[in-house]
Amino acid sequence: MSDLRIETLPVPAAGLGHDNPLPPLARAPDVHAAPQTDPAIPPEDSRYVGYGQVAGCLPYCMQDQYNRTRRTRGFRVAVLENEILRATFMLELGGRLWSLYHKPGRRELLDVNPVFQPANLAIRNAWFSGGVEWNIGLVGHCPFTCSPLFAGRVDRPDGTPVLRLYEWERIRCVPFQVDAWLPDGSPVLFVHVRIRNPHRHVTPMYWWSNMAAPETPDTRVIVPANHAYRFAYKGGLMRVPIPVCDGADRTYTTRTDHSMDFFFCIPDGQRPWITALDGDGRGVIQTSTERLKGRKLFLWGNSAGGRRWQEFLSEPGRGYLEIQAGLARTQAEHLPMPPESEWSWLEAYGLMEADPAAVHGTDWDCARNAVEDRLEQLIPRHKVEDEYRHVGRFLDRIPKTLYQRGTGWGALEQLRAADAGGPAAGMPGLVFDKTSLTTEQGPWVGLLQKGVMPEQNQDDLSPAWMVQPEWRELLEKSLSLRGGSHWLSWLHVGVMRYYAGETASAREAWEKSYRLAPSPWAARNLAVVSRDEGKHGEALDWIVAAMLGRPDLLPLAVECGNMLLEAGRHGDWLGIMAVLPRAIRNSGRIRMMECRAALATGDLDRAQKILDDCPVVIDLREGDRALSDLWFNLHEQRLSRKENIPIDDNLRARVRRDFPPPAAMDFRMST
Repeated sequence: MSDLRIETLPVPAAGLGHDNPLPPLARAPDVHAAPQTDPAIPPEDSRYVGYGQVAGCLPYCMQDQYNRTRRTRGFRVAVLENEILRATFMLELGGRLWSLYHKPGRRELLDVNPVFQPANLAIRNAWFSGGVEWNIGLVGHCPFTCSPLFAGRVDRPDGTPVLRLYEWERIRCVPFQVDAWLPDGSPVLFVHVRIRNPHRHVTPMYWWSNMAAPETPDTRVIVPANHAYRFAYKGGLMRVPIPVCDGADRTYTTRTDHSMDFFFCIPDGQRPWITALDGDGRGVIQTSTERLKGRKLFLWGNSAGGRRWQEFLSEPGRGYLEIQAGLARTQAEHLPMPPESEWSWLEAYGLMEADPAAVHGTDWDCARNAVEDRLEQLIPRHKVEDEYRHVGRFLDRIPKTLYQRGTGWGALEQLRAADAGGPAAGMPGLVFDKTSLTTEQGPWVGLLQKGVMPEQNQDDLSPAWMVQPEWRELLEKSLSLRGGSHWLSWLHVGVMRYYAGETASAREAWEKSYRLAPSPWAARNLAVVSRDEGKHGEALDWIVAAMLGRPDLLPLAVECGNMLLEAGRHGDWLGIMAVLPRAIRNSGRIRMMECRAALATGDLDRAQKILDDCPVVIDLREGDRALSDLWFNLHEQRLSRKENIPIDDNLRARVRRDFPPPAAMDFRMST
């Protein structure tokens, strides 16, 4: 009997903290964005590489205030269950499919992280490993990965319960929904995804479903492809054969030293699927209708850095890999979604049990065929197509029960569209009700209803940024009608102009805001635009003023330190650190920056003391080698002084050979 219920799941969890109130004006470095492509990659597979890139995560705020102190927390979960499978979804964390348990086999099909531990791998910084993550809109782990989605229940005509997850995505300004169900006796979980482009223009679109699977030395990833596009976190996309590449079978992930992506090239017309199977030929398999054409393997690699990342995201000794499915061939692409169109597809997840001798044999075609034959027995291709054709019977039904509300931005967009006399922002079956509105949307509701934003205390800002052109028009009109004497409106207008690439007019707006009400927010933004314009002295004055206005705000202290260090003002940074509160001064990020300044000023003993403590930089970015680079720099300087030799390539190579960094500080993803 198919069932859907709400439960509480206890998990040791780090605190996520509040959103960073600073508008993320600078784009975070993304190791995946727009890489160079191998000339061997055909034009149809490289046409959209780099297309649709955005200038950061605005209007979202960064989620970078988490910690590594874990306490047991009860997460609200939705559980779908039938006689064969039990699927658990984390409603507060992007609707992630946390667990898929096969009851007859008494087996977990996914990698279930025993802890919730955010780290800096997502568009908004915070990301965690495990389960199946739904990624929409733009390259990277999506804005909702650590945020709640709307969640409700609809029923199919036969009474089968359907879990509906949905939200309004604010960068592309599109609604999306994820429907999941487990029919009676079904050996697979069905997941249907629908995205709507409500605009009269083409919208770049992106989707990847990311599945974490357990990684062991005998785990093999099987996929119906003979070559792939490899990305090794340096260089670009290279066309390589599968399974054997550079002398090793890369479908066994523990046989590769460093982190890599393999984007598999499944021929058009071939049934798309991917699986990760253990030594007995068992594991999770995912298949879909043809719109979801991309398949990918991500592995951390067997180096010290890869092992450290796995430990950092979970607990010592745990290993996982990711198999993924997406709209495009690679994750360096967005696809052009036509105006006023909808895209949808159906995915299926279940237990694959294939002949281990075939799966782990040397004949790749035999391994693929063994899995495909078993997949046809598990869930025939025509049954997936039939199920997809029938989703229209419940797709537009309004949830009979709403278990959880997401953000109020979808409801706000509906208010704006109604006020402008335009069409509704959502889709049939999605409820963005006024109850979802919170204080975050308050300034914008006030602008819509009263023609002016309400006042706020400039020392304590509620992070609620907006870059949508329609809102900019309303806000600029409000300023022109009311004499332009509203500091908060000018602050927001500056963010909108900066996002649009109008740096000079953004500066003008922030200067007006600061004159009306001096605030650390306007000062910080003026520091950013001054740096962009090459006015480095002015930028430093502004950022120091901003930091002194809110020394308790870690992200502001980090930006201040980075600007001073980039300008070579290492001594000034060491002096300014003294005004920071102890908790800020002792954070791993600030200590790392202190070490950098100490090395630059030749204070090797101070740097040594910091590195001996192995500072934990909670928000170290994926691909960031800063900690290990500091370690190497320290030993290069020590040997240079001791032996009176220059720091050159020979010395650097010697240090890297003879002075490996402590495992706790080694996050290198490539050589």
